[in-house]
Amino acid sequence: QVQLAESGGGLVQPGESLRLSCAVSGGTFSGYATAWFRQAPGKEREFVAAFSRTGGYTYYEDSVKGRFTISRDNAENMMYLQMNNLKPEDTAVYYCAAGRTITSQIRRTAGYGYWGQGTQVTVSS
Repeated sequence: QVQLAESGGGLVQPGESLRLSCAVSGGTFSGYATAWFRQAPGKEREFVAAFSRTGGYTYYEDSVKGRFTISRDNAENMMYLQMNNLKPEDTAVYYCAAGRTITSQIRRTAGYGYWGQGTQVTVSS
């Protein structure tokens, strides 16, 4: 049973950076698409960034392109989200996810069967 656990959230000021981590246990990332989603209060969970199943392609939500970078260390079974130039609208609970999803579903929550518990990111002055 694959389990995911996020860490690295916190309170930062606008313009600052954070790096989120996602650790896998009970399995590996091999053969899985992996992604970061976020959910702000009162809003639906939304796609942030993802790796394809092969790990060869990355995808980003438009509002984070150029600011966020997704990376993965298959040997360590870790995934990361480097977030730079954070904005108040980035405030949300961030979740990592894994699934044997196809490319057309990679931005959809329904494409992922494994989820972490989430880590809070708050951007405020």
